[in-house]
Amino acid sequence: MDLLRQSLLDAPIIEKGDYEYFVHPVSDGVPMLEPELLREIVIRIIRKAELENIDKIVTPAAMGIHISTAVSLMTDIPLVVIRKREYGLEGEVALSQETGYSESEMYINDVEPGDRVLVLDDVLSTGGTMKAILDALTDIGTDVVDVVAVIKKAGPNKLDDTDYRVKTLINVSVEDGEVVIVDPQGDE
Repeated sequence: MDLLRQSLLDAPIIEKGDYEYFVHPVSDGVPMLEPELLREIVIRIIRKAELENIDKIVTPAAMGIHISTAVSLMTDIPLVVIRKREYGLEGEVALSQETGYSESEMYINDVEPGDRVLVLDDVLSTGGTMKAILDALTDIGTDVVDVVAVIKKAGPNKLDDTDYRVKTLINVSVEDGEVVIVDPQGDE
């Protein structure tokens, strides 16, 4: 059974101003994340992502951490978490992220020029966070081999007019208070 698809169809919808928002264990941590769903997602990521000769998995805090940790455990690829806190470590790189509802700074540590990386995240929505991360990794001189987001929300995003491509596991929209599956296989 496609647990990811069903979990999205069952997701509660809340309103944030004029925006209908689905609440999901992958993107919000609530309702609780069942191990069967996480396992299905990790297997699908491993099948879809380019993993050959990857040096590091890179993920933004916070909701990419659980997915990326599970992928790291299954592939033995080290994990780098982009944090929302500055540590002042040598080589730390700051980036500004802008989502549909917030702006903040994030900080990359432990990524070097020439590193071959897989970028993983939970949801691609406005593309603001992902674009900022990919721009920063490119500026550092890393080789971004592949980019995967579990869920993509339909609609325009800040990556549309770039050369960046993000693979997704499933694409959805929210219409009239319900999640609609736009593409059950995501983007390749």
